Amino acid sequence: MSTRTPPSPEAVPASASGALLAPASGAVPAPLPATPVRPRSAPPPGARARAVVAALMVALAGTVLLNAPPPQPSGAVASGAVASGAPASAPATRAMAGAGAPGAAATPVTFSGKAFDTCEAPSLTVMRAWRGSPYGAVGIYFGGRGRGCPVQKELTPAWVASAHAMGWRLLPLFVGSQAPCVDSLAKRKFAIGSNPTSQGTKEGGDAVRAAQALGIGASSPLYLDIEAYRRGDTSCAATTLAFVRAWNREVKRLGYLPGFYSSAETGVRDMEAQRKAGTKDLPGVMWFARWRGVPALLTESVLHPEAWTPHARIHQYAGNVTETYGGRTLAIDRNALDAPVAHVAAPARFAARVPVPLSFAAGRHP
Repeated sequence: MSTRTPPSPEAVPASASGALLAPASGAVPAPLPATPVRPRSAPPPGARARAVVAALMVALAGTVLLNAPPPQPSGAVASGAVASGAPASAPATRAMAGAGAPGAAATPVTFSGKAFDTCEAPSLTVMRAWRGSPYGAVGIYFGGRGRGCPVQKELTPAWVASAHAMGWRLLPLFVGSQAPCVDSLAKRKFAIGSNPTSQGTKEGGDAVRAAQALGIGASSPLYLDIEAYRRGDTSCAATTLAFVRAWNREVKRLGYLPGFYSSAETGVRDMEAQRKAGTKDLPGVMWFARWRGVPALLTESVLHPEAWTPHARIHQYAGNVTETYGGRTLAIDRNALDAPVAHVAAPARFAARVPVPLSFAAGRHP
């Protein structure tokens, strides 16, 4: 996790006390699927040519498996529409057309479930041990001058490909320049300068290049991390908005999907006000931090119920907690999401070293 000022708590509304990702209709998500069994095929006896073809198809299937999405909870879909206003007409479990997607051939892929983020990417050994956890996605701080852990010795293209092939879905976070009135003393040295538009454009390009260097492909979401800042400072908020909009434009121009992380009471509240005002170049996905202790993905008080839906919200609902799975302990932030995750092409050279994707552990809670 980056160094953060804890978001403001708020009493949990009655509607937030139900299932983790219950849709607006109140339906309870379906049980998580079991580990899939890889299909087998054998050539008909006596047909040598068919046997050769079948053998080749089986060999290719191993490579396809590494590039395919892992077993997904109900509601994880491929979606090209990431809305910031009115809900889509298609059901949430349906693959949707590419309307609204950035200028890239691939369409965003969304994931519904739990995620964690931690300051420094864990080793692959730890990531493998944590496959028995309730989490199916992980936030990675892949770039930006404001990162709390800038070294990231584990975070390489091999790590990205291997973690993805294990079954992890990735949420790329970019911690660049911060609001001039940022709350955190440690972040003030990264304040946005006198030309926020130019600076936002430059850092948007930096974010895309850093993502590409790690093997994070086009149409992936890149989440801009803007830490909590002084509420009510209109000049500071205007500077921050200009930076964020320029960052968004550049990221989208380069074929990626701009997302936004911030405190519900500052950055997120201000983005919602701009959405209501009809401002353009706003984030396509909203990652809001309010440490209630329980998920409230669809009932955040500062967001209109239909804003950033469907498949465009993440709630960071707890921070600075410690959990242990498979004998490995991490300090993490907890998140609930129904939102886009990174496209990763797992190179074939990792196939021999990466296990077959595991199923999610159903019914377990941190």
